[in-house]
Amino acid sequence: MAFPQRVNMSDVARAAGVSVATVSKVVNGRYGVAQATVERVQQVIHQLGYEASLGAQSLRSHRTNVLGILVAEFEPFSTELLKGASSEVTGTGYQLLAYSSGDGAGAAVGWERRSLARLSGTLIDGAVIVTPTVVETKQGFHVVAVDPHTGPSGLPTVDSDNFAGAVLATNYLLSLGHRRIGHISGRADLESSRLREAGFRQAMADAGVSVDERLVRVGGFRIESTASTAGELLALPDRPTAVFAGNDLSAISTIDVARRMGLSVPDDLSVIGFDNVPESALVNPPLTTIMQPIQRMGAEALRLLVDLIAGVERDIHIRLPTELVVRASCRPLDA
Repeated sequence: MAFPQRVNMSDVARAAGVSVATVSKVVNGRYGVAQATVERVQQVIHQLGYEASLGAQSLRSHRTNVLGILVAEFEPFSTELLKGASSEVTGTGYQLLAYSSGDGAGAAVGWERRSLARLSGTLIDGAVIVTPTVVETKQGFHVVAVDPHTGPSGLPTVDSDNFAGAVLATNYLLSLGHRRIGHISGRADLESSRLREAGFRQAMADAGVSVDERLVRVGGFRIESTASTAGELLALPDRPTAVFAGNDLSAISTIDVARRMGLSVPDDLSVIGFDNVPESALVNPPLTTIMQPIQRMGAEALRLLVDLIAGVERDIHIRLPTELVVRASCRPLDA
């Protein structure tokens, strides 16, 4: 399939019967062009599908009116954030550019610096960065971090109440009579992962239930890495009766491993996740989970970025509530 070449100002000028300088004035909203000519040029622009190069636009005005959403990879969490940001950008005068660092699992520290170096100044006016490791930005370039590795700092941030959500999850399992509860945590370098484990431990302590350290394992928030961890956990002679997984992907992986080991969820094992990504409602059985408002997080981050660029004075740290979503992957422990 052959794609048409990019339409430039010369093409518009030729089709409209005017000079390139006249087209430039129309495109940039400058004075000195008769209204009839403006309308004719705009009609040709529409017919030919002309769009100014972002790079050229940036050189002229030092702005592109484009905001970036930078992610290490496109997975369920970042995809839901992107949906929220996309809904919020309507009416702001900005367009949205979704960009992946290309680092696969995103484990490489500093991926966001490389991404910003490529995009800032010529392609985007500001950025929302998802789960950044470290961020260094040049003065005047606004960045909002969603679920940063180190938690809130001087950088504007948006996250959810991971600690309270983990307490909710653990208390729900405790209310069902479970005491031998396992926890498959996320990445050790991620603040949300640490907070979820801390919430699990706090809820267990508040209930007077000791945590068996053999039941606390690192899953890394990924299906593949969780599979081996869940297999080891469920192969223990005195395996857990319930598992609180650090995110929904880990919970789904745990359910799959349990099934392959001949265990029924929830009859033999209760499983609860965290996130409430769309996949959580589609797994068999549908996953009980902790909902963090991911799309709203994306929308809040986008709005915060727009406000910062506009110079609006406001709180630069946003923390959203979490809540329990009960489905079918947990059941009361038989006496």
